[in-house]
Amino acid sequence: MARYNAWQNDQLKPVLEAMSPGDLAKDRGAFFGGLLATANHLLWADTIWLSRFDPSMPAPEGGIPESVDLHPTISSWAADRFRVDGKIRFWAEGLRALDLKGELTWFSGALGREVTAPMASTVMHFFNHQTHHRGQLHAMLTAAGQKAPVSDLFIMPKEA
Repeated sequence: MARYNAWQNDQLKPVLEAMSPGDLAKDRGAFFGGLLATANHLLWADTIWLSRFDPSMPAPEGGIPESVDLHPTISSWAADRFRVDGKIRFWAEGLRALDLKGELTWFSGALGREVTAPMASTVMHFFNHQTHHRGQLHAMLTAAGQKAPVSDLFIMPKEA
């Protein structure tokens, strides 16, 4: 799923980079509004989850409301997205079955309290959350007349 995440983001970058700042910022009725806001939230969420899984990773600034403003431009988002995707792949490649045992405890800003959940479930949530918001990006791109990336797992290149 880490490879899939990076492959999907690599396909999104050129499509988003070809769009005007106005088109990226336009509120398209998604939960986080527009394309850049949604892409920013997803990058912020990936970073915060990665910091929970690997405490040596710094957590991003702010909470969910501020997540949409993580990067002011698609260029700065793309550079950070590339960096974080590499960290996700490195972390995932080092995971072993034993690492998915036990529980993870963290403070949830969404719930306003400490939460404990099975580690395996939190990792599944991490990757599911990516897919959820990329689905929103796909729908917004399609509605904007853009060619949305291919998302079928079986089409993912082996070298991705």
